[in-house]
Amino acid sequence: MNGPLILEGEACLAGARLFPPLRLTLQPGKWLTLLGPSGVGKTTLLRLIAGLPVAAEFRGQITGARPAALMAQDPGLLPWATVAQNITLGPRLRGTRPDQARLQAILDQTGLADHAQKRPAQLSGGQRQRAALARALMEDRPLFLLDEPFSALDIALRHRMQDLTASLLRDHMVLMISHDPAEAARLSDHIYVLTRAGLQQVSPPADDGRLRPRPLDGPDTRRCEAELIALLMAAT
Repeated sequence: MNGPLILEGEACLAGARLFPPLRLTLQPGKWLTLLGPSGVGKTTLLRLIAGLPVAAEFRGQITGARPAALMAQDPGLLPWATVAQNITLGPRLRGTRPDQARLQAILDQTGLADHAQKRPAQLSGGQRQRAALARALMEDRPLFLLDEPFSALDIALRHRMQDLTASLLRDHMVLMISHDPAEAARLSDHIYVLTRAGLQQVSPPADDGRLRPRPLDGPDTRRCEAELIALLMAAT
């Protein structure tokens, strides 16, 4: 399935419009970041694309849907399972043997190798978020849906995990929800801001597609970040 994934429609919640008619297109091999104020329907859009139930009534259609790996806002780790068992939950539920080499590589890359046998209660908030990210990365799916995947991490670790995720998902279709304009400017091929009025596209920093993540201090990165901050401030 090499074509785009397209969501077209509107959503209502308790009789009120959650978001107006819109069209969101995800392209193969591209990273799209969606920003916007809380409560405008960003997570609803992500859950619709994932094929999960939503509280809102959706009037529209999704074409080009494909299997997805989802990282939700809540890490959703099983409290009785170890970190390693949580990360390999997908293959174990499907009755297949987890790829141990892939598991070890992801544990090493996310800095969780020393915590593999711990339970979630023994982890910090940032470690739990990294375990949830590792579980999503363990799934080799064509589409990755990431809902604020780096929000609980300190600034240095956030940038390292952005670098890692961008490297591992370079050839995948990615939809990320974020409240961090700098993060969107560093990582994205396409950037949209969702408000009550609908979607507004923002041009990402200019590059040849190989400088990803982009340098934080790049002038185009800073320009894009400033434009996004202005739009978000105007929308609240």
